[in-house]
Amino acid sequence: MFILALNGSPHKEGNTALLLNNALAEIRADGVETCLLQIAEGVYDAQNPFCLYCSTPCDGRCYKNTRLEKMLSLLSRADGVLLGSPVYFGTVSAQLKSFWDKTRMLRREKQLLNVVGGALAVGGSRFGGQETTLRALQDMMLCQGMIVVGDAHQDDDAGHQGACAQQPAGDDMAGLARTRILARHVLQVARATAGLRQRKNVD
Repeated sequence: MFILALNGSPHKEGNTALLLNNALAEIRADGVETCLLQIAEGVYDAQNPFCLYCSTPCDGRCYKNTRLEKMLSLLSRADGVLLGSPVYFGTVSAQLKSFWDKTRMLRREKQLLNVVGGALAVGGSRFGGQETTLRALQDMMLCQGMIVVGDAHQDDDAGHQGACAQQPAGDDMAGLARTRILARHVLQVARATAGLRQRKNVD
């Protein structure tokens, strides 16, 4: 079992990273392998950070032998994904959108089909676009055929769309609690659906 967190913020130690690390700590406490990727580093290392639709079907030529290729290989191994972003003008960061646009080859190969996904968003104010950002994150995962879950768990409550926080995220006790619940839900469903993930061409 492998749970991967994607930090969609350009800041390696910002509010989004704090939420994701909080979630991963909950999962590691259950003895599960985890990893946090700083996706901005992969985007900046690519020959072109934006998808230009240079090959159809996508063959990954634009990120061959780059850090982005290694990140996408890790993503293709994941049983569960925690996708986190700060709110930028009511939606996801440009870095995260650029990264996800580069997952076209994974989509063609169905590498993320039935991978479990949960969304986290952090904004600068209480009503700062967190829920619209969650919806964008969930739509991105649905387009990959992923199983999207919210911040619910049998030991807690039925939850909501995902985990939201207000900066500074470290002071948002409710947001941190929802993040841990989301993490447990992603892990629970990933374990229950392990037999659905049949992959090809994975290193």
